[in-house]
Amino acid sequence: MAALLYQMFSSASLLSFGLYHLISATRNYLKSPPSYTAKPHHPLPLSSSNRFKHFHLYLLILCLLIAFIHQALISTDSDPLLKGRTPVHRFTSLQSAAVLFLFFIVSVALLISESTSLLPLPNDLFFALASALFFLQYSVSSSAASVQTSNLEAKCDGISAQISVAIALLCLILAFQPRMFMADVGLAGAICLQGLWVLQTGLSLYVEAFIPEGCHRLLDVMTGVEGSTKCDLDESTLRAVAILDLMFVVHVTFVVLIVIVTFAVVAKTSGIRKLGSYEALPTSAADSNHIQMKALTGTQA
Repeated sequence: MAALLYQMFSSASLLSFGLYHLISATRNYLKSPPSYTAKPHHPLPLSSSNRFKHFHLYLLILCLLIAFIHQALISTDSDPLLKGRTPVHRFTSLQSAAVLFLFFIVSVALLISESTSLLPLPNDLFFALASALFFLQYSVSSSAASVQTSNLEAKCDGISAQISVAIALLCLILAFQPRMFMADVGLAGAICLQGLWVLQTGLSLYVEAFIPEGCHRLLDVMTGVEGSTKCDLDESTLRAVAILDLMFVVHVTFVVLIVIVTFAVVAKTSGIRKLGSYEALPTSAADSNHIQMKALTGTQA
C-alpha cells in the first residue's frame, strides 16, 4: 500500500507541474507569438499580491524533498527477493535519491534566481541543467530495469526511461532554441505523460484488479519491493508486456488530447480564435495593373 501511495503522489506532482507549464506556456504564446520565449518556471499571474507568486515552485520543491526522503528511507530496507545479501535494491534506491536531490538543488536555485538578485542565472542554463538531470534519470531507470528480477517491472522502468530521455532532449532543444513553442509544449506533454505512466506503473504492479492475467504479487512480500509482481509463464509475460505497450499508446493519445483541449480553452479565454490569419495581397501582374488603373481613373475624374 505504501508503494502505491508513493506512486500516486509522484503521479499527481508530475501531472500538476506538466499541466501548469502547458497552460502558462500557451497563455504567454497567445499574448505575443513573435516575442515568445520559453521559461523554466512561470510565476502565478497575481496582480494584487506577490506573496504567492512562486507558489507552484514552492510546491515543486516540497514534493521533491518528500520524494528524496522516501527514496532515502526505503534504501535501508532489505530486498527479500534477491539471493544472499546483495544490496542491489539499496544501491538503486540511493541512485534515485541522489537524482531527486539534484533536482531539489536546481529547483532551489531557480527559486532564488526568480525571487532575488543573488543568483541571476539565465533560463537557458536551467534548461541545460534540467536536460542533464533527465539524462541522468534515464540512466538510473535503465540500470534499474536491467537488474530487475521481474520482467513486468523491468518493462515499466524501461518505458519510464524512454520518457525521461525524451524530456531531456526537449530541454536541450529549449536551451539552444528558447523560441520554439512546439518544443515547450512537447516538454509539458512529456512531463504529463511521465506522470500518467507513474500511475500506470503503480496500478500494474500493486493493484490486483490491474495486474495482467497470468501475473500476481508474491504473497510473502507485502511491502511492494522491486520484483514483487511475477508472471508464471513466458506466455503470460509476453502478454503482460504487450498490454503495457498498448497502455502506453493510450496514455500518449490522452496527452495529445490534453494538449489540444488546453490550447483551445486558453485561446478561447484569451479572446484569440486563430493565429496567423490574414488576407493575401494580389500578387499577379494583372491584379496590380487593375488596382493602379482604378487609382489613375479616379484621379483624372
